[in-house]
Amino acid sequence: MEKEKKFTTRQFVEMALLTGIILLLAFTPLGYIRTFGLEITLIVVPVTVGAVTLGPPAGAALGAVFGITSFLQCFGMSPFGTVLMGINPAATFIVCVVSRVLMGWLTGVLYQAFKKAAFLSKAALVLANLIGPLLNTCFFMGTLVLFFYQTDYIQGLAQSMGASGVIAFIVAFVGVNGAVEAAACFVAGSAISKALQKALNNR
Repeated sequence: MEKEKKFTTRQFVEMALLTGIILLLAFTPLGYIRTFGLEITLIVVPVTVGAVTLGPPAGAALGAVFGITSFLQCFGMSPFGTVLMGINPAATFIVCVVSRVLMGWLTGVLYQAFKKAAFLSKAALVLANLIGPLLNTCFFMGTLVLFFYQTDYIQGLAQSMGASGVIAFIVAFVGVNGAVEAAACFVAGSAISKALQKALNNR
């Protein structure tokens, strides 16, 4: 009983720490590298770390925190998000929040699946930290295209980028930004997850 209590307390402390990191990154310049169009975010890192070390429910909860902070950015803090909010608030909520909940949860699910596969178990941690940011981009862009692609605003962006179709728009919109985000989150997330797992196991 005592062992279970210690484990639960440890989980709570880690969740609180990761939530604090998400809030710090979300509301300071540390969390976003703003460029034209898509914003490179490092907030995927604590979400992925939580999904790996604490499991899918924690990944979903941390993804929700990430998503809510992203949604709040749409109230004047992010020019792109503010425009989306003006077009369709409910769809903006799905793009910002629901997509991040799914990302955190699925990252945890896939990590557990990788651990159970003999030929992937040793690479499970790094694979999860690579998939996390990729899922974030895929779910964000998927919901963005689903709800906003036909709007005048997105069509105007597509034309300015010379993108004549959905796939061309996604490639042009994500471009180098998505690759940089995935690489940064992969490196940082893998290192943090490994260190955190080692520290927890030593306890």
